[in-house]
Amino acid sequence: MKKQCSECGEAIVGRADKRFCSDACRNAFNNKLNSDSTSYMRNVNNILRKNKRILETRLKGEKNKVLRDTLLKDGFDFNYFTTIYTTQKGSSYYYCYEMGYLPIENNYILIVKKEF
Repeated sequence: MKKQCSECGEAIVGRADKRFCSDACRNAFNNKLNSDSTSYMRNVNNILRKNKRILETRLKGEKNKVLRDTLLKDGFDFNYFTTIYTTQKGSSYYYCYEMGYLPIENNYILIVKKEF
């Protein structure tokens, strides 16, 4: 019994556990599998990436303080973040991937980067 390619259905020649007839079919299959399935997901991911880039450009050194309005002018959307980290003292850091921010006094935002 000939095995068929998981992507295009062509006959597969080679190892018994082979799933694709070529690298092109393997790539096409994985690209479909890993793509954002809806426009909503794609839009949210784009906003999160944009927020991360804005925080990266505003970070000077390990930490940096900027005005909230500065981030808003850059196009930052405070409604979207990936994680909230609450410290033992009760401060909540909001993260867009590894880039984080902490709202502090006088309309300032402290920008930090989580090191892995």
